[in-house]
Amino acid sequence: MAEDGAEHRRERVAVVTVTYSPGEHLDDFLASIPAATITAPRVLMADNGSVDGAPEAAAERYPFARLLRTGANLGYGGAVNFAAAQVPVDVEFLLVANPDVRFAPGAIDELLAAADRLPGAGAFGPLIRDPDGTVYPSAREVPQLVSGAGHAVLGKVWPANPWTRTYQQAEAAIAERDAGWLSGSCLLVRRAAFDALGGFDDRYFMYMEDVDLGDRLTRAGWRNVYVPSAEIVHAKGHAAGRVPEVTLRAHHVSAYRFFADRNPGPARLPLRVALKAGLGARSRIAVTMAKRARAGAVRER
Repeated sequence: MAEDGAEHRRERVAVVTVTYSPGEHLDDFLASIPAATITAPRVLMADNGSVDGAPEAAAERYPFARLLRTGANLGYGGAVNFAAAQVPVDVEFLLVANPDVRFAPGAIDELLAAADRLPGAGAFGPLIRDPDGTVYPSAREVPQLVSGAGHAVLGKVWPANPWTRTYQQAEAAIAERDAGWLSGSCLLVRRAAFDALGGFDDRYFMYMEDVDLGDRLTRAGWRNVYVPSAEIVHAKGHAAGRVPEVTLRAHHVSAYRFFADRNPGPARLPLRVALKAGLGARSRIAVTMAKRARAGAVRER
């Protein structure tokens, strides 16, 4: 009977990761999965155009990992949707995770246990640690215009400002609780909820697709639940950090899309115009600063 039970659980969850020349991180990611769950999940690597050979090598090394070539750089959400469409419909859960994540032992099973306890929840997020052990505030409030603007303007120069504190929920107790949205770097999603919403909105090339998904889940009546008994370590930014000029612009474009979608109609056109201008100016400043910082780093070598 034990074997039958294990077989029954085998296809409960499929892991989806998006690769873009992930380097050594991918090997660490895949190596951490067997100890994280008893379910022996399939892993789908949606590759957006890697040139480092890491996804191909991983597919050879790990029999449970399958390489899917998207045929173009579809962005994060688009690539996840591409892979999710190839997961059998009877798989209950999708675990979306970056390839620079490492799971702690039992982490995936902790997320699945929470999903079993909470059938009204659509998404579940673990406690995320930076490589130095610091807890990353990954269970946050959905940003509103005022709080989002306050965080955007002051977050870097005054991290303790009230808008950032409220948005990030960094001072909230590390305990199982509902959140407005959960970091897409590692997110267990109930397949029924994911499919009902049409997956990620692939208009977001990168950034904010997880905020958008969390908000849409809430609006559709599903909960987003933070499950800190499950832990991961996230190296962060292995791909984004290579071309900050591109990623900074993408972040601001996504922020505009998020707020513009939630403020539609002719009456709010002036608001959208002002928002686009403000985010555009902030993007240009951020890109200029990133270029200067990179030039300074090169000179110091």
